[in-house]
Amino acid sequence: MKQPLVVGIDIGGTNTAFGLVNQQGEILAKENIHTEHFPLPEDLVAVVCKNIKKAFQPFVETHELKGVGIGAPNGNHFKGTIEFAPNLKWKNKIIPIVQLFSERIPVKTILTNDANAAAIGEMIFGGAKGMKDFIFITLGTGLGSGIVANGELIYGHDSCAGEIGHVIVFPDGRQCGCGRKGCLETYCSATGIKRTYADLLMSRHEKTSLEEKVADAKYIFDKALQGEEAAIEAFDYTGKILGFALANSVAYTSPEAIFLFGGLALSDQFIFEPTIKNFEENLLHIYKGKIKILPSQLKENTAAILGAASLVWKELVY
Repeated sequence: MKQPLVVGIDIGGTNTAFGLVNQQGEILAKENIHTEHFPLPEDLVAVVCKNIKKAFQPFVETHELKGVGIGAPNGNHFKGTIEFAPNLKWKNKIIPIVQLFSERIPVKTILTNDANAAAIGEMIFGGAKGMKDFIFITLGTGLGSGIVANGELIYGHDSCAGEIGHVIVFPDGRQCGCGRKGCLETYCSATGIKRTYADLLMSRHEKTSLEEKVADAKYIFDKALQGEEAAIEAFDYTGKILGFALANSVAYTSPEAIFLFGGLALSDQFIFEPTIKNFEENLLHIYKGKIKILPSQLKENTAAILGAASLVWKELVY
């Protein structure tokens, strides 16, 4: 009897990653191509499908391809479309991405946005195994999120639910890429902490030889490790706002845990300690001491592929 395999595809603004994933979460083959090299989505799909078929050839006698999972920005789960994704070359279009892939690889194909895919990946292959209620937060360039309740991802009526990064924490605050002001992700993300750090340096009239465009969360983390006050304060401020926002978010679904993923989440105690402290301080009494804030157990270099593949595995197994 042939063993099942699924394809996980992560479509990003710069790169598209894809791989063959078995039920144990092992990636048997993977590849990256440059999304930006393809002005037409049909051309990207054609090349990805060609390479998937080539990668599957060594396994054709022993395995059966059961489905394709796709994580993409602005991916509409119900319609199978990528809709007006701002970081893709096709940003002003609605792309029937599921249809395009299904025409070339006729198996079950499932799409959702990249943060939702990662949330399911945490449930199938990461630290949320056995959990039916949790929140998954990605702390990257922006703040993405996926909310799982009763074992199911919350999509809402239009596949747009779970946008915690666009909860307004400061009316008339920092300008957000969504067009509004004061969204959580403008404070609690790699971009947000960079802005906070720069503001703190300016307020201290300190000068740095580093250009702002080069500074990133890791740079600030390294400065915090060296004991620099501005860097530590930047993490404390970020954790204060994140903890406050997460304390409010649990009132909707009462999750068992909240997982933090992404570059900023790799800052260990500098982000976790202030986040947990302010989370507990702002929780409604009935939630205090019940909800864990944990680092994701997904690896940065495989999370996107595993997350996308898990969309299919969840349908096949769970």
